Amino acid sequence: MNTIQTSSIQADEALPSWAEGDAKQSILDFVDAVTKEGDEFVPMAERIAVTDNDGTLWGEQPMYVQFVFVRDRVMALIPHNPEWRRKECFRAVLENDVETFVAAGDKGLLDILKEFGETTEEYAQAVMDWLTTARHPTTGLRYTEMVYQPMLELLKYLRTHGFTTYIISGGGIEFMRPWTESIYDIPPEQVVGSSVKTEFVDREGVPVLVRLPEVSFVDDGPGKPVGINQHIGRRPIAAFGNSDGDKEMLEWTTAGSGRRFGLLVHHTDGDREWDYDNGETTTDGVGELSPETLSEAGEKGWTVVDMKTDWTAVYPSGKG
Repeated sequence: MNTIQTSSIQADEALPSWAEGDAKQSILDFVDAVTKEGDEFVPMAERIAVTDNDGTLWGEQPMYVQFVFVRDRVMALIPHNPEWRRKECFRAVLENDVETFVAAGDKGLLDILKEFGETTEEYAQAVMDWLTTARHPTTGLRYTEMVYQPMLELLKYLRTHGFTTYIISGGGIEFMRPWTESIYDIPPEQVVGSSVKTEFVDREGVPVLVRLPEVSFVDDGPGKPVGINQHIGRRPIAAFGNSDGDKEMLEWTTAGSGRRFGLLVHHTDGDREWDYDNGETTTDGVGELSPETLSEAGEKGWTVVDMKTDWTAVYPSGKG
């Protein structure tokens, strides 16, 4: 299988791509509190940190990356599957109706994914083949080059202090697992996401798992804490997100006893990335962060990261 790499994370100082300020200091204070002997000390086994992926670890505009993958894959496979043209779930893709496609959300995405009927290995290879060649229409970068350098540093910093890091995403679990280890240093068993059902099949003496045309789990909104409980079995002590879809995950994480940490990435940099979720621009349903959620962040003491002022770099390549 192909591998994808990004540039190495700087390690000469703590969080080098974070500007000095309240956001960076809140991370340092939290980690210091839970890793040093004292009233707020947390044993290593309980140092669980969970993070959203889209808009938190990598770019999500103008369309979630997996949606782009599915769109490209549908267009490539439609000549061999003409019956798809009669299915409602494919209509927005075939008519290039991006707004409707995005508005369908993770459930709409899964409705299409379940029609592919591939083995898990075939699907993983299709994902990797696409990621090695696909380019973002605006930046020209590969999508895996549009991961956020400051968040890579945060994940690394946590792991060096005894944390186990998990991805909790509304995106497809099998879309992310083939590449998260090479990009984020998060192995596939520490990825939780939306999924379709699979079935064990003996194909001419070869045992395989086949993806079925049936949704198994949607890991978004209130589904995120449910997914964490099912897959991890521990309430995290830190959670990172960027949108209303992450609200319940942050609420559940920070409602636990002892020292807790919640963080929201706020997209405010129209020069290096995108400026949205500010009440004035529209995201067409992608990564919406409502004033209500921002207000709740203030009330509950979550750290709100202003991308424009709190990050000195955006992408590992330095192009953002």
